[in-house]
Amino acid sequence: MDLTAVRAALAETARGANVPGMSLAVVSRDRVLYSGGTGFADLASQSAATADTAYPWFSMTKPVTATAALRLADQGLLDLHAPVHEYVAWLRAPGRAQPTMWQLLTHSSGLGNPLPVKWVHPAGSPGPDQEEMLRKLMARRRPFRHRVGGTGHYSNVGYLAAAQIISTVAGEPFQSYVQREILTRLGMAATAFSSLPGHQAATGYVRIPRPLTPLLAGVLPAGIVGPRHGGYSSLNPFLVDGAGYGGLFGSVLDAATFARLHLNDGLAAPQGTASAPEGRRVLQESTARTMRDIHVKGKRFDHSAGWFRKHTKGPQGSYVEHFGTGLGFWNIMRLYPERGRGMVIMSNSTSSYDYAALFSLILRMP
Repeated sequence: MDLTAVRAALAETARGANVPGMSLAVVSRDRVLYSGGTGFADLASQSAATADTAYPWFSMTKPVTATAALRLADQGLLDLHAPVHEYVAWLRAPGRAQPTMWQLLTHSSGLGNPLPVKWVHPAGSPGPDQEEMLRKLMARRRPFRHRVGGTGHYSNVGYLAAAQIISTVAGEPFQSYVQREILTRLGMAATAFSSLPGHQAATGYVRIPRPLTPLLAGVLPAGIVGPRHGGYSSLNPFLVDGAGYGGLFGSVLDAATFARLHLNDGLAAPQGTASAPEGRRVLQESTARTMRDIHVKGKRFDHSAGWFRKHTKGPQGSYVEHFGTGLGFWNIMRLYPERGRGMVIMSNSTSSYDYAALFSLILRMP
C-alpha cells in the first residue's frame, strides 16, 4: 500500500471538508495496513490528531452492542427470536405482535427515534441510570411508532432496549459485560464507556457563525459548549448518555481491531500481545456472517444486526458499515468482507466529508 498517497488523500479529505482533525486506520484480516492522522485533535493547543487519539464513537457503538447480544445467543443464554418482554416485562408493545431482540438489532422492532439533542453529559459528571433512562423513554406517548417486524426505522431507543436485555441476561451492567467480553477480549485497551486518563482526547468542534453560539449553548446541556476558535465553537469533554446506542469512547486503532474481528468471522485477530492471543473466538463463524446479512429494508439504509448499507452499492462492491455521527464528531467504520479490508475514520467536526473517494482510492491499492 502506498502510504504516502494515503496520507496525502487523508489530508485532502480533511481540508476539503474544513475538518480540524481526522484519524484513519486500514486493516486486512491479519494486520494493520495503515494508521495515522491529519490536522489537529485540539486547535487551541495545536496537538496533532493521530491513530491513538480518542474520539466518541457515537453510533459506531451499535455493532459492538450487537456483537455482545449475539455472543450471549451463541452461548445459549439469549433467544434472539423470543419476544423481548420475556426478558424485560415492561418492553411489551401494544397489540399482538411483539418485538424480538433480533428486531431491536435490525431496527425493525417498531420503536421510534426521538431526536437525541440533549442526550449527552459533561465527562466529569455522572450519566443517567441506563434503566431509568429507558423507562422514561418507554413511558412517553407512543414509543412504538411503526409496525413491529416491518420496514427498518433507525432507533437509538431500540439499542438502549437491547443493552437492557443484555444486562438482564448477563446479570451485570451492560458496560461491564461489554468491557470484559468484547473490549478486553480483543485487547482494546484504549476504548471504554468513560473518559480515558492518559489518552489524548480529540476536542469536538461545530462550525457555526459566532452570533449563533449562544443558541447552540441554549439547546445543549449546561457546560457542553466551550470557547470559540476561529470559525468553530469548541465543545468541552462530554459522554453520550446511552451506553448501548452510542456510549463508547476510544481510538481509531481499537475500532479497527473490532473491524478485524468481523473480517475474521468472529475470531479475534493476533495483536502481538498477551491480552488478545491468536485464536480467541468471540462469535461463531456463522453468527458473524449472519450479522452482515443485510435483509431489512429501510428508507435511507438497509439493515442487518449492527450493520447497515445504503441502497446502492456503487462501484466499490459489497460492504457493510456503520456511521458514528453526532455533536462535534463524524465517524465511519466500513468492512469489505469479500476483499478482506476494513477502514475506520474518526474526525472532530460535525461536518461530513468525502469518505467514499478515500475508500475507493485505498481499495485500488495492492
